[in-house]
Amino acid sequence: MSTNASLGFKFEIEKSVENSFARTGTLSTPNGVIETPAFIPVGTKATVKSVLPEAMRELGAQALLSNAYHLYLQPGPEILDAAGGLSKFMNWNGPTFTDSGGFQVLSLGVGFKKVLAMDAKTFRADDVIAGNKERLAHVDDDGVTFKSHLNGSMHRFTPEVSMQIQHQIGADVMFAFDECTTLHNTRRYQERALDRTYAWAIRCLDEHKRLTEARSDKPYQALFGVIQGAQYEDLRRKAAQDLGSLESSGISFDGFGIGGALDKDSLGTIVQWVNSELPEGKPKHLLGIGAPEDLFIGVESGIDTFDCVLASRIARSSAVYTMTGRYNLTNATYKRDFNPIDDECDCYTCINYTRAYLNHLFHGKEMIAATLATIHNERFVVRLVDQMRAALKTGHFFDLKAEFMGRFKHKSGQHHD
Repeated sequence: MSTNASLGFKFEIEKSVENSFARTGTLSTPNGVIETPAFIPVGTKATVKSVLPEAMRELGAQALLSNAYHLYLQPGPEILDAAGGLSKFMNWNGPTFTDSGGFQVLSLGVGFKKVLAMDAKTFRADDVIAGNKERLAHVDDDGVTFKSHLNGSMHRFTPEVSMQIQHQIGADVMFAFDECTTLHNTRRYQERALDRTYAWAIRCLDEHKRLTEARSDKPYQALFGVIQGAQYEDLRRKAAQDLGSLESSGISFDGFGIGGALDKDSLGTIVQWVNSELPEGKPKHLLGIGAPEDLFIGVESGIDTFDCVLASRIARSSAVYTMTGRYNLTNATYKRDFNPIDDECDCYTCINYTRAYLNHLFHGKEMIAATLATIHNERFVVRLVDQMRAALKTGHFFDLKAEFMGRFKHKSGQHHD
C-alpha cells in the first residue's frame, strides 16, 4: 500500500498473478477510485478532442490525463486554479492526471512533434532534429528554455516551475519533470540525461512538499517519478533503483511512470526490468502507450495504468479498432456496408450507426465523423483493458491474450502513425 492514504491517495493490490508481474488493484484519489489495470484516455487541453466529458464517462473511462505544457500556454494554470482544478474546469466528475511537459519539451527540441523513434536499430546522434524543423527547446542542468509553438514567446521550465504549474492545474496525479530522450541519442547522452532527471526528481519532491503544505486547503495531489534509460538495461534498472528509494524533504514518490522512447520490440522486457526494481506496493503507469497489442504486454509486465492519444488521433482520420483488426472507414468497401463498426462492441456509435454512415460522414468532412469514431475507439481500448482486469481476477488473462492476439490482424503500434 502506498503512502498518503490519510490525504486521500491510496493504492491497494487486490490480486497478483503467480509467475507474472500482472496484478489488479484500486487507486484511490480525492476525486474517485480507479480500478486497475485501467486505460486513461488523453484530453490534452482539458478535452478529449471532439468528445464531451460526459460521453467519456458513459463509455467507461475512469480518469483522464491532460498536458501541463499545453494548459500552461492556454488558458494558463492560474485559470484552472481559480476554477477549482482540472476536474471542475472541464466538468469531469472523476480523477485526473497531468504529465509534466517533459515529452512536449523533447518534441519541441527535436521537431518530431508527436512521433518519436520506436526502433532501437537506428542511427545515433545527440543533435538530431527533424528535417525542415526549428529547434524550439534547449535543455541545461537547471531546466529547459523553449519557444511557444503558439506565438513564438519564450518560456522557462524548471522542476520547480513544473510542480507549481501542476499544483495549480490540480490533477489527482502529477508526474515529476524529467528529460525525455529519443532512441537516436547516444549512450553517453542517455547517461547524462538520467543524472539530470535524478537531480530534477529531488527538486520536484522538495517543491511538491513545499506546495502541499502551502496549499493545505486543497485536495492532496500524488506525485509520480518518471523512469528513463531508453533501451539500456543497466540504465533502466539504475533509474528504477534510484527513484524507487529516493526520499527528500521527508517524502518519496507516490508511484512511478515509465517514460521515454521505448523500443517496441523490447517493450515487455524493458517494463519488467523496471518493475523488478521498483517498490511492489506502489502504482506503475506506462506513459504514452496505447496500441491494443501493447496493452496486453504492459498488463502482463505489471503496469497498472496507461495513457495514450493513439485511439483518438487515428479515429480523426477514419481508422477504427475491431476485435479482428484495424481498418479505415473511408475505404470504398464500406460505402454500402450497413453493419456497425464492430459487431462485438457496445459503444454508442456501434449501437446507433453503420459503417456506411460513417463512410459518408468522413467523405463529407462532417465534424460528427470524428466524434463517433473517437467514441468507438476510446470505448474499444477502455473496454479491452476492463476485460483484462476481469480476466486477471478469474485467472483467464493468458487465455484472453491468446484469443485476442490470434484474431487481431493489424499490429497498430505508435510508430505506424
